[in-house]
Amino acid sequence: MRGNHFGSFFGITTFGESHGPACGVVLDDVKPGIPFPYERIAQLLAERSPAGKEFSTTRVESDKFRVLSGVFEGVTTGMPVCVIIKNNAMQPRDYDHLKEILRPGHADFSWFRKFKILDYRGGGRASGRETVARVAASALAESWLRNISFDCYPVQIGDIRAEKLDLPEKSIGWRDTTTLPEVIKLLKKARANNDSVGGVLEMVIEGIPAGWGDPVFEKLDANLGKAILSIGGIKGIEFGDGFALAALSGSQANDPLRKDGFQSNHQGGILGGVSTGQSLRLRIAVKPVSSIAIPQNTITRDGKETSITVTGRHDVSLIPRIIPVCVAMAKLALADAAAYQQQIAGESATLPQLREAVDKIDEDLIMGISRRNKIVKQIARLKQSNKISKRDPLREKQIIDNLMKIAKEFGISEETVQELWQVILTRSKEDNYETDS
Repeated sequence: MRGNHFGSFFGITTFGESHGPACGVVLDDVKPGIPFPYERIAQLLAERSPAGKEFSTTRVESDKFRVLSGVFEGVTTGMPVCVIIKNNAMQPRDYDHLKEILRPGHADFSWFRKFKILDYRGGGRASGRETVARVAASALAESWLRNISFDCYPVQIGDIRAEKLDLPEKSIGWRDTTTLPEVIKLLKKARANNDSVGGVLEMVIEGIPAGWGDPVFEKLDANLGKAILSIGGIKGIEFGDGFALAALSGSQANDPLRKDGFQSNHQGGILGGVSTGQSLRLRIAVKPVSSIAIPQNTITRDGKETSITVTGRHDVSLIPRIIPVCVAMAKLALADAAAYQQQIAGESATLPQLREAVDKIDEDLIMGISRRNKIVKQIARLKQSNKISKRDPLREKQIIDNLMKIAKEFGISEETVQELWQVILTRSKEDNYETDS
């Protein structure tokens, strides 16, 4: 599984842990000839930084980055771009007392059950620190998003909802001057009680043309949802009127059309998974920070009950710092949609861009074959342990018949499918794979 990769046509792969030497990103679908956005990356990383944000962690990194590949004389070459951001303010010893304990609300329990390894140093890649790579990558995504604007701000912190939107307050991004004193009081109370609070963000994206997104499993809202839900601390997302639509009738929820366009936008700018050209509106639920200095019940790695008080440098609320991360992921999802749209529309695609698309498909083919081989090996072991015959002619016939049906659907000749299947079959025999899988 490519759990550290996002995007198909404008793809990124991120790496690095919270208390490792660095975090970074590889972008393998960057167009050649783009002036590399050094200043823009620095600006976006500064927006994500806790510096100057009153209720954020006291861990402040310089976020100096280095470009290792894909850039020559200030412009992209079309080769993979690798950017690393060093970690300089790590304090892994702060987590020594957590070596055997699984923290409530964190990824410790589930990741330990999956990988059988626990990176107790701030959660490793489950830490918010890894998002620095996403934010850096979003600067390059902007080359696909000319004339598209993003605005993201909190509309709820704790149980306090914004009544109106005034000028932004820099420290926490709250835009309602009438309720700002209540919000500050709530955050100070949470900090004094060693507790934390969550909230809700609203994002409005303007300038997306109609036609982005693709049915059925590549819907624009589905991919935006995946992008934003991939951020640690995000637990919900809704588009347009979202859950409120459940209480409306069809006559209230539909967006009527006239020759001058839509008369409302209850659906949030997406219909059938494809953009309508309207404002794209979504709301994002952010959970309270899990690291709190309050005693909590938990268990150790070996299942023994214990209690824990998480100390260290932690945010009171994720709201201020998670805003640029949410925007970054929205940009990456939309850049992927834009790159795909250019290909299917034949919009001045260049030879290097088309070659990049073919290379991407070839890479997916190799990865698919690799995954297939691993699964077939498991089947072979199961058959051997259960004394089941290695060959199953009926199963082989079912496979080839099914492939023929798919080939016919996509206009691929039967000869091509036969040749491809024979290659896979031959290689399986040579590598001692069970082929009747």
